[in-house]
Amino acid sequence: MALPHQELKPELRPWPALWALVLGFFMILVDSTIVSVATPAILTDLHSDVGTVVWVTSAYLLAYAVPLLITGRLGDRFGPKKLYLTGLAVFTLASVWCGLTGTIEMLIVARVFQGLGASMMTPQTMAVITRIFPADQRGRAMSLWGATAGAAVLVGPILGGVLVDGLGWEWIFFVNAPVGVVGFVLAMRLVPDLPTHEHKFDLLGVALSTIGLFCLVFGIQEGQKYDWGQISGPLSVWSLIIAGLVVIALFLLWQARTKSEPLLPLTLFKDRNFSLANTAITTVGFAITAMAFPLMLYAQTVRGLSPTRAALLLVPMAVISGALAPFVGRLTDKASPRYIAGFGLLCCSVALFWLSQVIEPAVPIWELLLPIALLGVANGFMWAPLGSTATRNLPMHQAGAGAGVYNTTRQVGAVLGSAGIAALMESRLAANLPAAAGGSVGAEGAGGGKLPEALHQGFSDAMAQSLMLPAAVVLIGLVAALLFVRPDHLQQRPVDAVKKAEA
Repeated sequence: MALPHQELKPELRPWPALWALVLGFFMILVDSTIVSVATPAILTDLHSDVGTVVWVTSAYLLAYAVPLLITGRLGDRFGPKKLYLTGLAVFTLASVWCGLTGTIEMLIVARVFQGLGASMMTPQTMAVITRIFPADQRGRAMSLWGATAGAAVLVGPILGGVLVDGLGWEWIFFVNAPVGVVGFVLAMRLVPDLPTHEHKFDLLGVALSTIGLFCLVFGIQEGQKYDWGQISGPLSVWSLIIAGLVVIALFLLWQARTKSEPLLPLTLFKDRNFSLANTAITTVGFAITAMAFPLMLYAQTVRGLSPTRAALLLVPMAVISGALAPFVGRLTDKASPRYIAGFGLLCCSVALFWLSQVIEPAVPIWELLLPIALLGVANGFMWAPLGSTATRNLPMHQAGAGAGVYNTTRQVGAVLGSAGIAALMESRLAANLPAAAGGSVGAEGAGGGKLPEALHQGFSDAMAQSLMLPAAVVLIGLVAALLFVRPDHLQQRPVDAVKKAEA
């Protein structure tokens, strides 16, 4: 959709504003990937187990995902710049808190506040793209957004490995402080103050979505720990999961029937491409989050690689993804996203299935790098077409709401990926190493090469089998992408498209 004339200003400089915003987005993504490398060190230093330490990521992702719907609306109401700067300040201060913690429980609490800060920032980046870039340039803008994700995949693990090896895991959080200060100054200077729109806030919707997601994720992640039985008294794993699903159903019913402005504008889903893009990005969030845990644990526990060397395994993925992003961005503005995104999602599934087949205790490193390189191709072709397709037809007054929905579904996928892979890893460890009881293996052996050699095969098999889950989930996203309809701006002459948008 082209921008209405009242949104455009002669002095508006879209690209500098976007560069300032993606610095903060980059920091958020780095903080997600950096923790996967530090997980074994945190696990050992804070005397935790696999099921608990994964909550360092899951708590962050849950606190990130749940408020996205309302923070997108807050951006429309008070301005994306104000919300972005507030979130950046919260995220930076919470990062320092994370580094100062001395217990796994306090680290999880600090990560919750980090997630809240991230939830204020992320929708604003997409909302600004939607509002200051015309539809026929949005693919290139989204390619920068996607390239940022690719760069974070590279920088996060490598920087994390260097910091963990040299200074300790605490410094993966302390490093955010100077980046946050620089990002704050740049955003203050370069991001424009865009017009605001009046919105009411659905507090009941916020409560229902929070309760429903928490029950669902907690039940999935803690299921293996309690052998899918009783947690305490009458409370069971399955009762939590079912309660979560029921509350989410009530939330959707409330959104459909509320007379005031709903938290989740279901009318947005009348756009077929918006609905399908949300489905696809959910599976991408699931897969990208889930695949890091078994790969890093295998590399450090079975292969004895240091955090830095383990992170270097991801270099081909990040380099290829970043190199492809500008090309894919230009292609997205000219070609149907059905084929571009579909190709990327297919590559992602094939790469993860391939990786699950080659993970063995003594496999040559180059055999691991081949499917990881294919993951780079997948990342290069997924992000830009999915993001631009989701935002293509958003009304300007709902840019923040639409961006909030899109990022919520991505983060819900990431939360479920983190929870699902934790449950599956513990299940597979218990099956392949029954004497070690899954979690205790992670606690003793994930510190870097400490696992007895006799257990290497079983541990490798458990991690390889776990990778089959994200590989299968991405196929759902592939089906969704293949059902995209050709965007309006590719069906019409440019002048006709602008007239239609303005009407």
